[in-house]
Amino acid sequence: MTTNRTALVLGATGGVGGAITSVLLASGWSVRALVRDPAKAAAGWSGRGLAPAWIAGDAMTRADVVDAARGVDAIVHAVNPPGYQNWDRLVLPMMENTLAAARAAGGARIVLPGTIYNFDPARVPVVDADSPQMPRSRKGAIRVRLEQLLEAAAPAVPSLIVRAGDFFGPDAGSSWFAQALVTPGRPVRRLLNPANGPGHSWAYLPDLAQAIGRLMDAAERLDPVERVQFEGYVDVTGAGMVDALRAAIGRPVPVYGFPWWAMRLLSPLGGMPREMAEIAPYWRHPLRLDNRRLVTLIGTEPRTPLTAAVETTLAALGCLDAPVAGH
Repeated sequence: MTTNRTALVLGATGGVGGAITSVLLASGWSVRALVRDPAKAAAGWSGRGLAPAWIAGDAMTRADVVDAARGVDAIVHAVNPPGYQNWDRLVLPMMENTLAAARAAGGARIVLPGTIYNFDPARVPVVDADSPQMPRSRKGAIRVRLEQLLEAAAPAVPSLIVRAGDFFGPDAGSSWFAQALVTPGRPVRRLLNPANGPGHSWAYLPDLAQAIGRLMDAAERLDPVERVQFEGYVDVTGAGMVDALRAAIGRPVPVYGFPWWAMRLLSPLGGMPREMAEIAPYWRHPLRLDNRRLVTLIGTEPRTPLTAAVETTLAALGCLDAPVAGH
């Protein structure tokens, strides 16, 4: 168990940030969480066990981040703009605030949960630390820039980038799983499968958080800029996630394809259709994350059996049928 280490988590009320917070607390870290409304955050955390120290502030205000990070060993940068809006204006300034806070803390390591959107799946079917970054979307280009900022700050400010596929899990509300495959709060009556082919990569948040926690515990073994890949679940057929959903639901449900054609048709209007059209290739071309470096650092990658992970996710989203009385 880790002792006498302190982390600041930005984005602790989100899916991946909250999962990492829970893992760090269980591992003995002292955890601070910067949030706009500490009372609301504490109420939302109720029932999750150990809680972080909630600190009032805004990740978009540099002084707030610097003050919250005083004396920490690591800063988990798991924050996104409110409502995932204004990425082009807000994402890079938030990382610059985190970098300033890490420098002021004496070189705290920045931990960035990464994505696959830095890469072109048509040209890079297997991602490792040295894969060429050729993003297909605006958000992917911003992700590339985030990593460039971290690389430029090293070694004075070390970093850990953990790339993973599409998130799913109990608190991953802003995800393809929760926003396309199923409808939160409703029993599953149909499935909408975005996959247009085999090889899509998924990351179960509790497993990803466990891996990140173990990597943070192994800080002395990490490079100044450590890029690792979390393999997660690779849907080798394009129907693997749907099959796991059916098994977890326990009854037949119809499956429909995602209307990618409509996204392409509406993409000139901008907004969500354009963003979805930009990432369609990630559902059409196989892409696998090479986790050999991660395994070298922490051993076997955490991996909950897929059906169990899906069932836990569905239960948390309120998507399982209510049990029949007497059964």
